[in-house]
Amino acid sequence: MDALKVITEGMLKEDRPQVKIGDVVRVHVKIREGERERIQVFEGTVIARKGSGVSETFTVRRVSYGVGVERVFPVHSPNVAKVETVRVGKVRRSKLYYLRDRVGKAAKVKEQI
Repeated sequence: MDALKVITEGMLKEDRPQVKIGDVVRVHVKIREGERERIQVFEGTVIARKGSGVSETFTVRRVSYGVGVERVFPVHSPNVAKVETVRVGKVRRSKLYYLRDRVGKAAKVKEQI
């Protein structure tokens, strides 16, 4: 059990992103294409956080060309280069799955002032 703890401690990021539910974030993801590596930016609303430790993840949702797109990012993944907070949201729920049923302005989260 101690060996497992040592392995997981080595995988944890020291500067983990401080994302909260309802925030609009810009996630910079490293994409490998053969020998080349580039950074792709995914911007959207954080609708969920799950897990703890190494397996902690957060889900980001955005609407692209009228289609809802959700991506799940591991917090401690080396492929997540950077997470920027664009706007801080004001919410009263820990999971914002109800945004999947909303269309247009109703799918927006109010900004915290």
